[in-house]
Amino acid sequence: MVTSPVADEVHHPDGRITLASNDEIADTGYANGDLAPLPLARRTWTTYNYAALWIGMSHNIPTYLLASGLIAVGMNWVQAVITIALANLIVLIPMLLNSHAGTKYGIPYPVFARASFGLRGANLPAILRALIACCWFGIQTWIGGEGFYTLIGAVAGHGWTNATPAWGGYPWTQWLSFAIFWILEMAIIVRGMNTLRRFENWAAPLVLVAAVALLVYILIKAGGFGPVLSEPAKLGWGGKFWPVFFPSLMAMIAFWSTMSLNMPDFTRFSRGQKQQLWGQVLGLPTTMTFFSLLAVFITAASQKIYGAPIWDPIQLTGKFSNPVVVAFALFTIIVTTLSVNVAANTVSPSYDFSNLLPKLVSFRTGGIITGIIGIAIQPWRLLTNPHVYIYVWLGFYGGLLGAVAGVLIADYWLIRSTELRLVDLYRPHGAYWYNGGWNWRAVVAFAVGALLAVGGAWSAPGQGPFPQSGLIPVLKPLYNYNWVVGFAVAIILYWGLTIISVKRAPARHRALAGQRG
Repeated sequence: MVTSPVADEVHHPDGRITLASNDEIADTGYANGDLAPLPLARRTWTTYNYAALWIGMSHNIPTYLLASGLIAVGMNWVQAVITIALANLIVLIPMLLNSHAGTKYGIPYPVFARASFGLRGANLPAILRALIACCWFGIQTWIGGEGFYTLIGAVAGHGWTNATPAWGGYPWTQWLSFAIFWILEMAIIVRGMNTLRRFENWAAPLVLVAAVALLVYILIKAGGFGPVLSEPAKLGWGGKFWPVFFPSLMAMIAFWSTMSLNMPDFTRFSRGQKQQLWGQVLGLPTTMTFFSLLAVFITAASQKIYGAPIWDPIQLTGKFSNPVVVAFALFTIIVTTLSVNVAANTVSPSYDFSNLLPKLVSFRTGGIITGIIGIAIQPWRLLTNPHVYIYVWLGFYGGLLGAVAGVLIADYWLIRSTELRLVDLYRPHGAYWYNGGWNWRAVVAFAVGALLAVGGAWSAPGQGPFPQSGLIPVLKPLYNYNWVVGFAVAIILYWGLTIISVKRAPARHRALAGQRG
């Protein structure tokens, strides 16, 4: 254990850094009990905890919809699985790079973003990530409520599923199921991170077993693997495939581009870098690919059985006649949706909203805010069809978050070489105050990267909110590569702007680079 020249910091032999005391940052206005650096005694997560976290988050209905949606838009099972596997290997890279700071300094994502965007500027990427998480929270809650509604309907019959009156095209019983599921999620959130860890540990294996069981059941109905695997690809491997492949790849990357930013929210609890790194390497690409493979086979089998691919597993389950199979499948859907929604879509915005008003908003309060916004965005409107889900929703926010990831990684790895002044992340007028709490280089790099990535957003008429000609027609070709464009432009532009600034003002380099002395 070594005390650094910055007297507040203590360097431990395993590379982790803590503050000697949190007293100095307590009254700065930029800290509370949830945002402060985590003491070593509370950093207890192991490799299994991170693997279980990813198993629980990967085995969920939106993941299933990713894979089944690719079948619905014309890919065969080989094309779909290759697309998903490649995307998850790509997104794992920024995820691991950003995870490092959480483990080393014990800080959550919005505090980590202060190093690059500034103490006040960090609210820009934090709130952007929070609002996207709120949308996801609403989507997952609607899916979980739909599963709850269908499960009770399998027992109670048509009196439940066709109850009147109906509001907004749905029976009141489905709205009630939505509300009950929302309350269950809020109960877990209020209990905190330890409850989440315990829930993930037992939920993750159950989901995997249920998915395999569903695959076996539907393959038997389809006549085995042979008829399913022999289904030809509607797109082929030629000119029709590539225009679909690249936007689909970007959408698959975008799916976890949210977590590629805020993994420090979880890795701050790790016992060390090896635990979080291996837990994620073993947990994310393997389970996402395997679960997607199951979803692809199930959807392809549904196409063979029913004449058209059924991309929504709840609708598919509703076609089964065996009540035991229906009940087991829907119960698993409820458990897996709870698992991923609480982990992936409430932890981050809880910290992000807390970062906005540290003295007023705690982690639990932030979680409740997330739940309320998740209802307000009317998530049932985002699940209209696979085109909207994949190319509009995922593609658009993927480009925005790719630009944020580029700034974070350029700052932490290229400019600072992973060295931060921990106490200054909470102290006004310190190394990360920049100009009134904002780093204009980060804002410019993000804005330019995001504009080039999503400025050409486009969708066919009737399949999304964007006009056919695109928001900025000349940028339309770049939208097919949205996440990569946002990431690459932001990382190059931020690095270049910072280097130019350093050359013009050498004395400021010490603050920009987080150097001590």
